[in-house]
Parts: sequence; structure tokens; C-alpha cells
Amino acid sequence: MLSLHQLTCFLTVYEQGSLTRAAEELGYAQPSVSEQVRALEKSLGVQLFRRVGRGVVPTTVADTLRPHAERTLAAAEETRRAVQAVKSFETGTIRFGMFGTARLYAGAGLVADVLRRYPGVRVELIGQNSSDVADDLRRGRLEAAMIAIHSVESEGMQITPVAKDEVVYISNDPEKLAGPMTAKRLSEASLVMPETTWRATDSTRILLRQLLHETGHNPPTRIEVEDVEIAVELVGLGLADSVIPRGAAEQLLPRLAPDAGWVSFRPRLYDNFAIVHRRGATLSPAAQLMIELATARIQSIAQAV
Repeated sequence: MLSLHQLTCFLTVYEQGSLTRAAEELGYAQPSVSEQVRALEKSLGVQLFRRVGRGVVPTTVADTLRPHAERTLAAAEETRRAVQAVKSFETGTIRFGMFGTARLYAGAGLVADVLRRYPGVRVELIGQNSSDVADDLRRGRLEAAMIAIHSVESEGMQITPVAKDEVVYISNDPEKLAGPMTAKRLSEASLVMPETTWRATDSTRILLRQLLHETGHNPPTRIEVEDVEIAVELVGLGLADSVIPRGAAEQLLPRLAPDAGWVSFRPRLYDNFAIVHRRGATLSPAAQLMIELATARIQSIAQAV
């Protein structure tokens, strides 16, 4: 049966035109190379080289075998690299970008999914807001990420939408939950909004600005905070209302504002979640793993697209 070692010796002899030079190239003794070529010829039942002076000349069969041997060795090398790539991150660090409230959708569960497969890895989930994560992607600090987006276009980036979550209005006042929230009613509301550091680029606030465009108002924030949990607690105290993704509302309201509720907008508003990486990039096994697991987690909570 032919072997990769035999094919390697065959190709080197073919390229060098000499058993001696092939042996020098491979770092083997010349009789060892000759033995490998003879074994390959015996296995295939053909003659691959003819002796001419001090060198060898490939036969027609050798010309036919050469591209097949090259492809076989290339496939074997690709297989080796793939296994080594997996092995290298089994005990290395996996870094993946996630939008700030991802912890409510996929944070601890995602890390648990990774560690169940690769107990020896170190996991880093990076990001407090989608705009910061997007900046890290552009600068090459992250290989891939899942973020909330308001546009499916970004220069130099490959954006693949995977899920969407409805953005809802939350309040502790039953009268404000009697019907869908409209632009006019929103313009008269008193809001506490999270993500204050990223207020200019936060996807939820962009949606609200677009909704209020016709009214000539900006989202009427009375209180600005960083954490969505604090915003929900303040809603529970009746100090203001807020606008957050439905997935976050369903998880946080029972715990932090049990007397509060939520209502949809008219028309309905949606935050879109997408996998983002550099366009044309060859993703590492670690990045592919995180994309697979993060997508499964987000789609188990939000609506798949």
C-alpha cells in the first residue's frame, strides 16, 4: 500500500531529477530514497523513473501520478494543520465580542457551552456596547463578534443577521400599558435610558430617534444610567419608564420590577443581532466555534432570521 512518505520521496526525485539530490533535499540516505521509490513502483505495478547517466527521467506514468501525489500531500498537510489548529485552542484563549446586554441572552450559558466542549480553554467575552465591539473589530483587536446593529452595511465588514428582538416600552403605570406605544406618546414620556456612554450610537436609541423624527423630538430622557438593570429598577420604583429589548424585559422585570409590564410600539421596533467579522477573513476554529454557539444561544431567545 502506498504511503505519504513514498509520495514525498517520489515528488522530490521528480523535481530534483536525481536520487542523490532528492536524498540531500530530504535529509535521507540515498539508498532509503531509492527503497521508497521502488516500494511505490511495486505497489502501483509500474515504472516511475528511468536511469539516464547520473540522474533519472520520469516516465509517462510518473507525469500522470505527479498532480495526484501533490493533491494527496496537500490534503494531508491541510488535515494536519486543521487538527493542530483545534489542538492549539483547546488549551488556549478564546476571545469573542458581544454586545453589552448579551449577558441576558447568552453570557453565562455561552461560556458553559464552550467549556463543556473544551474544558481546558480560557474564555473572554469582550464588549459593553455594540459600537465599542464594532470598533475593536475594525482595529483587528477581535476576530469576530455578535452585536446589535441598525444597518446591515458596514465598510470592510461581513455582516450576517442571525436574530431580531422586539424593542418594547416598559412602565410601572398600567395606564401607559393600555395600548401600543406611539411616537406621539413617546415624545411626552419621561424615560430612564441605559447605555448613556454610547447614547449617540446605541442601536435602541437610534430606533427611537427614527421613530420620533416626524415629531421633531429626541427621546425624552429624564435619567441616564449605564446598566439596564438599574434602569429597570428605577422603572419598578415608578420614577420613569424605559425602552429595552423584549428579551431583557422578560428576564429582568419579574426580578427587578415585578409590578411593571411592557407594551409594543406601533409600528413595532426591532433590534437586529448579527455576526460580524472582516470581509474575506478566514476565521479560526475558535471563532467558528463561538459563532456557532452564540448563534444557537441568541436564536433560542430572540427570533431567528
